[in-house]
Amino acid sequence: MTDLKNRRCVPCEGGVLALDANAAEQLLARLSGWQREVNDHKRDHQRIFKIYRFKNYHETMAFVNATAWVSHREDHHPDLTVSYNECKVSYTTHAIGGLSENDFICAAKIDALFEL
Repeated sequence: MTDLKNRRCVPCEGGVLALDANAAEQLLARLSGWQREVNDHKRDHQRIFKIYRFKNYHETMAFVNATAWVSHREDHHPDLTVSYNECKVSYTTHAIGGLSENDFICAAKIDALFEL
Protein backbone atom coordinates (compact mmCIF):
# COMPACT_ATOMS: atom_id res chain seq x y z
CA MET A 1 0.00 0.00 0.00
CA THR A 2 1.08 3.59 -0.33
CA ASP A 3 1.32 6.51 2.02
CA LEU A 4 -2.04 7.69 0.69
CA LYS A 5 -3.94 5.68 3.32
CA ASN A 6 -2.15 7.59 6.08
CA ARG A 7 -3.11 11.01 4.75
CA ARG A 8 -6.26 12.99 5.56
CA CYS A 9 -8.67 14.57 3.13
CA VAL A 10 -8.63 18.34 2.82
CA PRO A 11 -12.06 20.00 2.53
CA CYS A 12 -12.80 20.97 -1.07
CA GLU A 13 -15.54 23.49 -1.72
CA GLY A 14 -14.53 24.22 -5.29
CA GLY A 15 -12.42 27.04 -6.61
CA VAL A 16 -9.56 24.70 -7.51
CA LEU A 17 -8.93 22.74 -10.66
CA ALA A 18 -9.52 19.01 -10.93
CA LEU A 19 -6.43 16.88 -11.48
CA ASP A 20 -5.36 16.58 -15.08
CA ALA A 21 -5.17 13.13 -16.70
CA ASN A 22 -1.41 12.81 -16.10
CA ALA A 23 -1.63 13.62 -12.38
CA ALA A 24 -4.61 11.27 -12.01
CA GLU A 25 -2.74 8.43 -13.71
CA GLN A 26 0.29 8.92 -11.43
CA LEU A 27 -1.89 8.66 -8.33
CA LEU A 28 -3.85 5.76 -9.81
CA ALA A 29 -0.59 3.84 -10.28
CA ARG A 30 -0.19 3.91 -6.48
CA LEU A 31 -3.44 1.96 -6.03
CA SER A 32 -4.24 -1.64 -6.87
CA GLY A 33 -7.21 -2.57 -9.03
CA TRP A 34 -8.73 0.90 -9.33
CA GLN A 35 -9.70 2.22 -12.76
CA ARG A 36 -10.27 5.72 -14.09
CA GLU A 37 -13.26 6.53 -16.23
CA VAL A 38 -14.31 9.67 -18.05
CA ASN A 39 -17.96 10.65 -18.49
CA ASP A 40 -18.71 10.53 -22.23
CA HIS A 41 -21.10 13.48 -21.98
CA LYS A 42 -18.70 15.72 -20.09
CA ARG A 43 -15.13 14.85 -21.07
CA ASP A 44 -13.54 16.67 -18.14
CA HIS A 45 -15.57 14.81 -15.48
CA GLN A 46 -13.52 11.87 -14.25
CA ARG A 47 -13.98 9.29 -11.52
CA ILE A 48 -12.13 6.28 -10.18
CA PHE A 49 -13.81 3.03 -9.24
CA LYS A 50 -13.18 -0.48 -7.98
CA ILE A 51 -15.43 -3.51 -7.55
CA TYR A 52 -14.99 -5.49 -4.34
CA ARG A 53 -16.30 -9.06 -4.20
CA PHE A 54 -17.43 -10.98 -1.11
CA LYS A 55 -18.67 -14.45 -0.11
CA ASN A 56 -22.16 -13.31 0.88
CA TYR A 57 -24.51 -10.42 1.60
CA HIS A 58 -23.47 -10.15 5.24
CA GLU A 59 -19.82 -9.54 4.29
CA THR A 60 -20.88 -7.08 1.61
CA MET A 61 -22.96 -5.05 4.05
CA ALA A 62 -20.20 -5.10 6.69
CA PHE A 63 -17.88 -3.61 4.06
CA VAL A 64 -20.50 -0.99 3.10
CA ASN A 65 -20.91 0.04 6.74
CA ALA A 66 -17.14 0.25 7.27
CA THR A 67 -16.86 2.32 4.09
CA ALA A 68 -19.56 4.66 5.41
CA TRP A 69 -17.58 5.09 8.65
CA VAL A 70 -14.37 5.97 6.78
CA SER A 71 -16.30 8.34 4.51
CA HIS A 72 -17.83 10.12 7.48
CA ARG A 73 -14.43 10.54 9.17
CA GLU A 74 -12.86 11.92 5.99
CA ASP A 75 -15.97 13.91 4.99
CA HIS A 76 -15.54 12.60 1.46
CA HIS A 77 -18.24 10.25 0.25
CA PRO A 78 -18.20 7.71 -2.58
CA ASP A 79 -21.02 6.51 -4.76
CA LEU A 80 -21.75 2.87 -3.90
CA THR A 81 -23.52 0.27 -6.01
CA VAL A 82 -24.36 -2.71 -3.81
CA SER A 83 -25.52 -6.20 -4.75
CA TYR A 84 -25.57 -9.54 -2.96
CA ASN A 85 -21.83 -10.27 -3.05
CA GLU A 86 -20.17 -7.18 -4.47
CA CYS A 87 -19.87 -3.46 -4.04
CA LYS A 88 -18.69 -0.96 -6.63
CA VAL A 89 -17.04 2.06 -4.99
CA SER A 90 -16.70 5.20 -7.12
CA TYR A 91 -14.98 8.43 -6.17
CA THR A 92 -15.05 11.87 -7.74
CA THR A 93 -14.94 15.34 -6.21
CA HIS A 94 -18.29 16.83 -7.19
CA ALA A 95 -17.34 20.37 -6.10
CA ILE A 96 -14.71 20.55 -8.85
CA GLY A 97 -16.29 18.24 -11.41
CA GLY A 98 -13.42 15.78 -11.47
CA LEU A 99 -10.72 14.08 -9.45
CA SER A 100 -8.82 15.47 -6.47
CA GLU A 101 -6.20 13.91 -4.21
CA ASN A 102 -9.03 13.24 -1.74
CA ASP A 103 -10.42 10.61 -4.11
CA PHE A 104 -7.15 8.68 -4.09
CA ILE A 105 -6.66 9.07 -0.32
CA CYS A 106 -10.09 7.57 0.32
CA ALA A 107 -9.55 4.82 -2.24
CA ALA A 108 -6.39 3.77 -0.38
CA LYS A 109 -8.28 3.80 2.93
CA ILE A 110 -11.04 1.61 1.48
CA ASP A 111 -8.42 -0.82 0.14
CA ALA A 112 -6.98 -1.03 3.65
CA LEU A 113 -10.44 -1.98 4.97
CA PHE A 114 -10.73 -4.77 2.43
CA GLU A 115 -7.38 -6.20 3.54
CA LEU A 116 -8.62 -6.68 7.13
